[in-house]
Amino acid sequence: MKNCLLVLCLLICAAVPASAQPGVSKSGPSASFIEYQRSFQRPGEALKRKEDTLQKQFEAAKLDWPAKYIYIRSFKYDSQLEVWVKNEIKEPFKLFKTYKVCALAGTLGPKRMEGDYQVPEGFYYINEFNPNSSYYLSLGINYPNVSDRLLSDSLKPGSGIYIHGSCVTVGCIPITDQQIDELYILAAHAKDQGQDFIPVHIFPVRFNVTRSVNYLEGLEKDNPELKAFASPMEDAYNYFEKFHQLPVVLIGDKGEYIIENAPPKRPAAAVAEKTPVKKAPVQHRVRNVPSVAETVNQWPQFPGGGDAFMAYLDQLAKDMADYMPKNMTKAYVKVEFIIDRDGVPVNFKVVSGMNNQEFIDELITRMEKMGTWQPAILADKPVAKKMVQTVSVEAH
Repeated sequence: MKNCLLVLCLLICAAVPASAQPGVSKSGPSASFIEYQRSFQRPGEALKRKEDTLQKQFEAAKLDWPAKYIYIRSFKYDSQLEVWVKNEIKEPFKLFKTYKVCALAGTLGPKRMEGDYQVPEGFYYINEFNPNSSYYLSLGINYPNVSDRLLSDSLKPGSGIYIHGSCVTVGCIPITDQQIDELYILAAHAKDQGQDFIPVHIFPVRFNVTRSVNYLEGLEKDNPELKAFASPMEDAYNYFEKFHQLPVVLIGDKGEYIIENAPPKRPAAAVAEKTPVKKAPVQHRVRNVPSVAETVNQWPQFPGGGDAFMAYLDQLAKDMADYMPKNMTKAYVKVEFIIDRDGVPVNFKVVSGMNNQEFIDELITRMEKMGTWQPAILADKPVAKKMVQTVSVEAH
């Protein structure tokens, strides 16, 4: 292929010295990279907190610690970041952990200019370890790469793209501080053992998730450039899914990605066949309650009392975090329900704070299982009483 440039083989074994990369110079000729990172406060504290835990997690997963090679791939629409590991070049990668990406700036599609708030899409590697980041800890990626420089604004393509903590973003990939602790340690150990080019692939969607593919195809209908860009991204995704090895990525004359030996794409019909049938409405517990007391001598009591109810709500909020809609980081969901005369909670209704029906159905289904209360008492008799409760849910 004319002038086709081989880049990002991403099995890269080349022994490039650590000092050749920005932000990662060693403190002396005999200092290991991991020991150099220990000399900084935040990585040093992270290693003390998490290194032993990570080692035990590797042992539980029957993985050798520490991993000599790691591979990171992120999915914008699906808000996920995966960490894959292995210890020999020829062996397949194994999935170690999946993190939830806290927030997303911009929309699907590549980054093409400074200030567009887009998270890049494409094939990159870690080029910086920043132990003193404004966002706790961060790992820089080499945006703009060769393709970006050919296709983006020639004067201001943008720069400074990181995977970082603090759960906020204006075009980077944010995860929690606890998660960046782990990722930073894994990357530092891999670099310490000679992996100078830690690959980071950023995809628009998971190409095996029907909802995600349908969303991307909806954007592509009026944007042929987006469709052309996403096609080799899908090729790279399919290659890794088939072999659990990294694809060879080429860049053509015009900056386009080309994936060597890409498996055939699924025909459009294959996606259509998996399109889920529209779900029937979820049936919740509804009763005809003739009367509800306005005032009572004794309010309903949750099983175990008030402290137990607060603990229940706290756990419920944590459990519901996985069901938060895309691009929503926090919600105060106001719920009304009735504790009937027999103590059974019924007639749940979300009155504010959320309009996503899947979330609402899941929340109500869980709350219906909270157990039987002691009913409200009026004039020594049990009566039905309406309750109003706000559930504060924050994405991980």
